[in-house]
Amino acid sequence: MQYQVLVRKPSEQHFVASVMGLSDMVADGKTEEEAIGHIKAMLVSQLSNAKLVSIDIDSDIEIVATNGSQPDCVQAEDPWIKRAGIFEGDPTWDDFLSEIETYRREMDERTSQ
Repeated sequence: MQYQVLVRKPSEQHFVASVMGLSDMVADGKTEEEAIGHIKAMLVSQLSNAKLVSIDIDSDIEIVATNGSQPDCVQAEDPWIKRAGIFEGDPTWDDFLSEIETYRREMDERTSQ
């Protein structure tokens, strides 16, 4: 797993490393290598008893949760599947598509002139 780390040098012999996207992950050191070593140790410590989970507001837990180095994958339902076929049997659907096609043709003609 890789993380982007911003390393700053606010003064001579003072380096500050911070993990991008994780505002509470900040470490410092007298050298760049020392600051990076400290931030790496903080990340390892944090991730050893935690896991990263991706969530979708409209559905349940999505794929990828990691627990240490062993991934725990949970397959989420595809949110588009719920909406498939909602216009089946709608008597205005063909007219709607026809209007879209007409509009697109008109726009294509305007831009090609």
